[in-house]
Amino acid sequence: MTELLVFGRNGQVATELARLAPQARFVGREAADLSDPAACAAVIRAARPAAVINAAAYTGVDRAESEPQAAQAINAKAPGAMAVACAELGVPFVHISTDYVFDGTGDTPRAENAPTRPLGVYGRTKLAGERAVTAAGGQWAILRTSWVFSAHGQNFVKTMRRLGAERDRLSIVADQIGGPTPAADIAAAILTMVEAMRADPAKGGIYHFAGAPDVSWAGFAREIFARSGLPAQVDEIPTSSYPTPARRPANSRLDCAAILRDFGIARPDWQQGLDRVIEELSS
Repeated sequence: MTELLVFGRNGQVATELARLAPQARFVGREAADLSDPAACAAVIRAARPAAVINAAAYTGVDRAESEPQAAQAINAKAPGAMAVACAELGVPFVHISTDYVFDGTGDTPRAENAPTRPLGVYGRTKLAGERAVTAAGGQWAILRTSWVFSAHGQNFVKTMRRLGAERDRLSIVADQIGGPTPAADIAAAILTMVEAMRADPAKGGIYHFAGAPDVSWAGFAREIFARSGLPAQVDEIPTSSYPTPARRPANSRLDCAAILRDFGIARPDWQQGLDRVIEELSS
């Protein structure tokens, strides 16, 4: 029996999971392509793990608008197949989702039971994945998170550090608000959830987990520049001045009370996480 099986190998959260749980088996694309849901389920059935984490996804928000079938296969059908296989084996399944399942209206934090209304293909396929997981039965948990950053892969922190070193001023969207979330804290939260779920078959459900305090992209950029020692200035602009193929939710605030209540996991301080990432990138 494989103790812990993780789908994803090179992504931000998977990289941090590998640091925290090096004994786990990490399944990359060569072993199970997420565009082939049956192959993912077959890996689970063959491994017979004690628990499964899906840290892989189609995350190209804009690209998904022109590749809806690929996004649907990876974000919806594959997690559903994984969840069915886990239910058959009677093992916990943890799946990562996103704030993009909401439409971003209003200015209050969204709770887990708030109405979902995705604005684009990425959000719709992630929501379809959530529904496939919940329909599979068995013991599962869905962790919705937002604005993930780390020293790995592509993310806002790395982009801002690169651009901030090249330019004196940058125009950054100021009317989208959310909680930047360090990938390392997401990985730690997931492992805590898995351990608790293995100990108590009644534990599970949909949970929100995002960094605190909530901030705009412009405010986040200022902190990145300041903590990186970069003199670049930020000009605040509205979303309408920075059109993209996919619409983004303006309000990405997530109410994270449930994960604290059920698992004792508090919202991480993203500023501390940012310092750690900058230190890693600078070393």
